[in-house]
Amino acid sequence: MDDLDRNIIALLRADARLSLAMLARRLKVARSTIQARLERLEDNGTIAGYTLKLGEGADPNRLRATVLLTIEPRTQAALLTRLKSISEVERVFTTSGRVDLLLQIACPNTQVLDQVLDQIGAMTGVHSSESLIHLSTKIDRAF
Repeated sequence: MDDLDRNIIALLRADARLSLAMLARRLKVARSTIQARLERLEDNGTIAGYTLKLGEGADPNRLRATVLLTIEPRTQAALLTRLKSISEVERVFTTSGRVDLLLQIACPNTQVLDQVLDQIGAMTGVHSSESLIHLSTKIDRAF
């Protein structure tokens, strides 16, 4: 990846709706160069896709939480399969440190959150869990 690739990615991170022509204009290269670079970045997996990022105002009644799980290591694959079936589980990360998995959950209300937490806590292989309800977003640099 060279400077042009990094600049293309930086511009698309700021606004994924930029046209090829606009990218070319801003980076002072030919449109065909941008198109070829994007195709290569997509083909090699550097760019995995283009998506819409909703702000908190799009669904203000959504309750978000982070769940920290300590698990029996041999059960991770089975747990991940079961977690995939829970629609409220948006993301699962493996971690280094005192917990094994970090889950990001979104629910319409506290009752559903409570049910999801009970469901996760009852799974075979879960030793302990700790849930943290998100109150507000102060910084969001995620793309």
